[in-house]
Amino acid sequence: MDATLEHTTVLLHEAVDALLENTPESTSAPEDGVYVDATFGRGGHSRRILSRLSAQGRLIAYDRDLEAVARASDITDPRFSIRQTGFSHLGELPPASVAGILMDLGVSSPQIDSPARGFSFRFEGPLDMRMDTTRGISVAQWLADADVEHITEVIRDYGEERFASGIAKAIVARRQEHGPLATTTELAQLVADTVKTREPGQNPATRTFQAFRIFINAELEELQQALDAALAVLQPGGRLVVISFHSLEDRIVKQFIAKHSKDEYDRRTPFAAPKPMRLRALGRSRPSATEVAGNPRSRSAIMRVAVRTATVPGTRA
Repeated sequence: MDATLEHTTVLLHEAVDALLENTPESTSAPEDGVYVDATFGRGGHSRRILSRLSAQGRLIAYDRDLEAVARASDITDPRFSIRQTGFSHLGELPPASVAGILMDLGVSSPQIDSPARGFSFRFEGPLDMRMDTTRGISVAQWLADADVEHITEVIRDYGEERFASGIAKAIVARRQEHGPLATTTELAQLVADTVKTREPGQNPATRTFQAFRIFINAELEELQQALDAALAVLQPGGRLVVISFHSLEDRIVKQFIAKHSKDEYDRRTPFAAPKPMRLRALGRSRPSATEVAGNPRSRSAIMRVAVRTATVPGTRA
């Protein structure tokens, strides 16, 4: 692990303040609760949360990345524990046991800046992109066999790339003529040769790299499962704080909060009592101009906050 690869935590104070703020639904002091840092990364949010908790408070962190878990060993606080698994496993916690959940989505700076991880088109490295390098297949392994239709679908749906079909055809043609792509620079050059126009200041390969990373790690599926699990494990008054970095993530979070922030009626039984709302949206925020100036990677971040509503006796919550 390269200790020189550092990560600047986005919305550090704002996220933790939102997570630990008291609400009318709360039945105990926020600092005494059990909290979850669903994406430990390099621990910026975790350390800030621990600094705010009382002796009775607890923090459980999750991360799929072995390097992140290794970095977590630096925290010797007995109130802290980490699980080397995806945050979709939140549902394994006891129901209504958590006072707050923070999800800082996407990829961390050390992952992007490590050539060996294969996340960035800026560095020569193996075309891997797995968050957990002990499981699954790399992007290179997938591209060695995937057909044009599947590659097109992934680039279009996860990268929102209008040149998806042309890029996919170029990948398969290259594979047939010269063998499979193996490195990040090979993929970046192929995309650059295929995409003739791009937004000013954006590398032509940006959307393709994003698409392959999201796909190979099943990031959107993992997020949806984690959000569903959060409803079950949050106690009344518990807070959900999610920081997303691109429109696909934010759309899922926004729609999830909106869906559960209103009473649900079953059309099959129109006279039955509605299923009560389970979340109350508390708004969204973005990094300040000062933060963006100091950390340009924060510029696309959107933070959404919601609180778990109190359950109504005799109803399904």
